[in-house]
Amino acid sequence: MGKVAIIYYSATGTTYNLAKAVEDGAEEAGAETKLLKVKETAPEAAISANEGWKKNIEATKDISEATTGDLEWADAIIFGTPTRYGGAASQLRAFIDTTGGLWACGALIDKIGSSFTSAATAHGGHENTI
Repeated sequence: MGKVAIIYYSATGTTYNLAKAVEDGAEEAGAETKLLKVKETAPEAAISANEGWKKNIEATKDISEATTGDLEWADAIIFGTPTRYGGAASQLRAFIDTTGGLWACGALIDKIGSSFTSAATAHGGHENTI
Protein backbone atom coordinates (compact mmCIF):
# COMPACT_ATOMS: atom_id res chain seq x y z
CA MET A 1 0.00 0.00 0.00
CA GLY A 2 1.16 3.54 -0.66
CA LYS A 3 1.55 6.79 1.19
CA VAL A 4 -1.59 8.78 2.02
CA ALA A 5 -1.73 12.43 3.09
CA ILE A 6 -4.95 13.36 4.90
CA ILE A 7 -5.12 17.14 4.89
CA TYR A 8 -8.02 18.79 6.66
CA TYR A 9 -9.43 21.92 8.21
CA SER A 10 -11.69 21.70 11.26
CA ALA A 11 -13.00 24.47 13.48
CA THR A 12 -14.84 22.57 16.21
CA GLY A 13 -13.50 19.05 15.68
CA THR A 14 -16.13 17.34 13.54
CA THR A 15 -13.98 17.25 10.41
CA TYR A 16 -10.95 16.33 12.53
CA ASN A 17 -12.85 13.28 13.80
CA LEU A 18 -13.65 12.29 10.21
CA ALA A 19 -9.98 12.79 9.27
CA LYS A 20 -8.93 10.46 12.09
CA ALA A 21 -11.39 7.83 10.84
CA VAL A 22 -9.96 8.17 7.31
CA GLU A 23 -6.45 7.79 8.73
CA ASP A 24 -7.46 4.71 10.73
CA GLY A 25 -9.00 3.10 7.65
CA ALA A 26 -5.97 3.82 5.47
CA GLU A 27 -3.62 2.40 8.10
CA GLU A 28 -5.77 -0.72 8.48
CA ALA A 29 -5.42 -1.20 4.72
CA GLY A 30 -1.63 -1.00 5.08
CA ALA A 31 -0.97 2.59 4.03
CA GLU A 32 1.65 4.87 5.51
CA THR A 33 -0.22 8.02 6.51
CA LYS A 34 0.29 11.63 7.45
CA LEU A 35 -2.58 13.41 9.21
CA LEU A 36 -2.11 17.13 8.64
CA LYS A 37 -4.12 20.25 9.31
CA VAL A 38 -4.05 23.51 7.40
CA LYS A 39 -3.25 26.86 8.96
CA GLU A 40 -5.96 28.51 11.04
CA THR A 41 -6.68 31.99 9.72
CA ALA A 42 -9.77 32.92 11.73
CA PRO A 43 -9.44 35.92 14.05
CA GLU A 44 -8.66 35.10 17.68
CA ALA A 45 -11.85 36.90 18.73
CA ALA A 46 -13.96 34.47 16.69
CA ILE A 47 -12.14 31.45 18.10
CA SER A 48 -12.36 32.71 21.69
CA ALA A 49 -16.11 33.25 21.36
CA ASN A 50 -16.71 29.55 20.57
CA GLU A 51 -15.90 27.00 23.27
CA GLY A 52 -15.84 24.09 20.81
CA TRP A 53 -13.40 25.93 18.57
CA LYS A 54 -11.07 26.67 21.48
CA LYS A 55 -11.18 23.04 22.62
CA ASN A 56 -10.40 21.77 19.11
CA ILE A 57 -7.42 24.13 18.76
CA GLU A 58 -6.02 22.75 22.02
CA ALA A 59 -6.80 19.12 21.17
CA THR A 60 -5.04 19.31 17.79
CA LYS A 61 -2.10 21.53 18.70
CA ASP A 62 0.40 18.71 18.09
CA ILE A 63 -0.81 17.94 14.56
CA SER A 64 1.58 19.35 11.96
CA GLU A 65 0.47 21.88 9.38
CA ALA A 66 0.44 20.64 5.80
CA THR A 67 3.06 21.79 3.31
CA THR A 68 3.33 21.37 -0.43
CA GLY A 69 6.12 18.89 0.31
CA ASP A 70 3.51 16.62 1.89
CA LEU A 71 1.67 16.53 -1.44
CA GLU A 72 4.88 15.55 -3.22
CA TRP A 73 5.47 12.80 -0.63
CA ALA A 74 2.02 11.25 -1.00
CA ASP A 75 0.73 8.75 -3.52
CA ALA A 76 -2.82 9.68 -2.51
CA ILE A 77 -4.14 12.99 -1.17
CA ILE A 78 -7.40 13.20 0.75
CA PHE A 79 -8.79 16.63 1.64
CA GLY A 80 -11.35 17.20 4.41
CA THR A 81 -13.29 20.36 5.13
CA PRO A 82 -16.47 21.58 6.73
CA THR A 83 -19.01 23.00 4.32
CA ARG A 84 -19.11 26.78 4.46
CA TYR A 85 -21.87 28.43 2.46
CA GLY A 86 -21.86 25.54 -0.01
CA GLY A 87 -18.08 25.39 -0.46
CA ALA A 88 -14.83 24.43 1.22
CA ALA A 89 -13.55 26.42 4.19
CA SER A 90 -11.34 29.35 3.22
CA GLN A 91 -8.48 27.89 5.25
CA LEU A 92 -8.35 24.77 3.04
CA ARG A 93 -8.83 26.79 -0.14
CA ALA A 94 -5.91 29.02 0.88
CA PHE A 95 -3.68 25.96 1.25
CA ILE A 96 -4.77 24.55 -2.10
CA ASP A 97 -3.95 27.93 -3.66
CA THR A 98 -0.30 27.42 -2.63
CA THR A 99 0.01 24.30 -4.79
CA GLY A 100 0.17 26.02 -8.17
CA GLY A 101 3.90 25.39 -8.47
CA LEU A 102 3.39 21.65 -8.03
CA TRP A 103 0.70 21.66 -10.67
CA ALA A 104 2.83 23.71 -13.08
CA CYS A 105 5.77 21.29 -12.93
CA GLY A 106 3.59 18.17 -13.11
CA ALA A 107 4.32 16.98 -9.56
CA LEU A 108 0.67 16.05 -8.96
CA ILE A 109 0.30 13.84 -12.04
CA ASP A 110 -0.83 10.28 -11.23
CA LYS A 111 -1.68 11.12 -7.61
CA ILE A 112 -4.95 9.69 -6.34
CA GLY A 113 -7.32 12.30 -4.93
CA SER A 114 -10.34 12.13 -2.69
CA SER A 115 -12.25 14.31 -0.25
CA PHE A 116 -14.73 14.32 2.59
CA THR A 117 -16.82 17.00 4.19
CA SER A 118 -19.04 17.75 7.14
CA ALA A 119 -21.98 20.11 7.53
CA ALA A 120 -24.39 21.11 10.24
CA THR A 121 -27.36 19.73 8.30
CA ALA A 122 -28.07 16.67 6.17
CA HIS A 123 -28.48 18.79 3.05
CA GLY A 124 -25.88 21.41 3.91
CA GLY A 125 -24.05 21.51 0.60
CA HIS A 126 -21.79 18.46 0.70
CA GLU A 127 -22.19 17.89 -3.04
CA ASN A 128 -21.01 21.41 -3.86
CA THR A 129 -18.15 21.29 -1.38
CA ILE A 130 -16.73 18.07 -2.79
